Amino acid sequence: MNKFRTITMYFALVLLTIALLFGASAVARKLDAGVKANNLRFTGEIKNAPVMVTFTTVALGSFRGIVADLLWLRAGALQEKQNYFEMVQLARWITDLQPTFSGATAYLAWNMAYNISVTCSNYEERWRWVNEGVRLIRDQAIEYNPEDPVLYKDLAWIFQHKLGNVLDDANLLYKNRLAIQMMDITGSAEPSWKELAAAPASQSEFMKKYSEDGKIWQIVKDAGFKDFDALYNDFRSRKPAALSPVLNGKLGSSILKDFTVFLRAELLRRQLKLDPDVIVEINEKYGTLDWRVPESQAIYWATMGLKRTPGHKDLSLSRLITQSLYESFRSGRLLMVNDKDFSNIVVAPNIALVDAVYRTYDEVHQAYDAGNNYSTFRSAKINFIKEAIGILYNFGKFSKAKEYYELLMKEEDHRKREDLEAFVTAQWAEDVRDAGVKKASEVISGLIFKSIFYLIYNDNDAALANERLARYIYAKYSADIGSMERMKLPSYKQMKRVVVEQCLKTFPPQMVLILKAKIAAEQTENQIDSMLKKVPGSNVSGERKL
Repeated sequence: MNKFRTITMYFALVLLTIALLFGASAVARKLDAGVKANNLRFTGEIKNAPVMVTFTTVALGSFRGIVADLLWLRAGALQEKQNYFEMVQLARWITDLQPTFSGATAYLAWNMAYNISVTCSNYEERWRWVNEGVRLIRDQAIEYNPEDPVLYKDLAWIFQHKLGNVLDDANLLYKNRLAIQMMDITGSAEPSWKELAAAPASQSEFMKKYSEDGKIWQIVKDAGFKDFDALYNDFRSRKPAALSPVLNGKLGSSILKDFTVFLRAELLRRQLKLDPDVIVEINEKYGTLDWRVPESQAIYWATMGLKRTPGHKDLSLSRLITQSLYESFRSGRLLMVNDKDFSNIVVAPNIALVDAVYRTYDEVHQAYDAGNNYSTFRSAKINFIKEAIGILYNFGKFSKAKEYYELLMKEEDHRKREDLEAFVTAQWAEDVRDAGVKKASEVISGLIFKSIFYLIYNDNDAALANERLARYIYAKYSADIGSMERMKLPSYKQMKRVVVEQCLKTFPPQMVLILKAKIAAEQTENQIDSMLKKVPGSNVSGERKL
């Protein structure tokens, strides 16, 4: 009897277990369907994590949350004591313990880039802390949370606001460092992005093309590089990155180019997490961006956020793209970097982006606030049109300026129509009164450009008038605002030289010949003036035109 009861009990338990398993399976299928339908993600699911992170999350299980909380308390105490180095290590541990807790990672990164960085009087130290914040999000958090729009927004914001703006006294160093970093990787101020995008997308693809046991790699090994990693590390150690000279003459020119292009693309992906394919896509959508300026990388990360966010729609990311495009139009073309003391930088408007900026404002207005005439997107669009008119006019794009003036009249049908030149002159007066460094730079550069343009066409009066106005705005800005370190402009002479050099590169050949002749004539005139000034009793004065 006891044996029968035991068998019956076991049989009942087996049936109960099977019933529970079926029930659990049904609930799991239902939960999985809900996750898929609502684009949810299990917070314990970790992808692309290193072995140590995976081991920690499995070994500690649910207890890792308690450990992370204790580390958070410790991190807060360290920040109050300004013990930042240990705090960074704690931040890494917290990320390892809770890699999918993206809000915590974003906060830590923001804290490094903003709060901690400004406590350092040394600008290089500030740059280091800002970089720590960028790397924490870009190199770790996004790897673990590829679908979280908050991370992309915070990363894009650091580029657009912290590096691109002028609120930090060290902003000129940030901009120079970022530009030099990009040129060191790509090897050029204007790399061929399509060429980089056409290179193999990974090391494994490259090794399929050039097999490790093939003749090419035998030559590379004979030159002293035992494997791909040795070649890659040597390549990235050079500034700018380049293949070792010992390979010259040993590999054909086409092979050398293939290796160089791939290694640049790979370095871009590994070091800055930038995909050349996406860069080409962004350039084709908006117009060619200068990828040495912070706003371009802000656009990149906001774009990646929209690509990976479920539904491909996020207000904050769209807003960041429009703001960064606007700034790229205003000052998104880098003309000169300072790689010695990083104390100045010369930028100019990227005029080619004008239509893309307007179109993007229009698209986001329709997507998020259609029919609302008081929308912030519509207000920003109208402000952009007004600024675009002045910039286009300053840089000699008179027909395009007129086109946007007509657009403004259409957008604001209550506005009293006035002469285009009168409208631009009024804008100048307003700019001088409350200019920021970017606005002052673009107005002064635009006036210098117009002066050169008029000089080429022998309208000396107009050239002189624009030159005087440029000098007046420069002097006025420098006296009122530009004395502050973070708001300083390069010297007027530097700004002028950069604009002249840009004109020599971009003007048609016939105009370049005329400009060179004008420069040569002016240099001769200056030499004569200098000699006459040394003659006793001479009274020579003149005004430079170039």
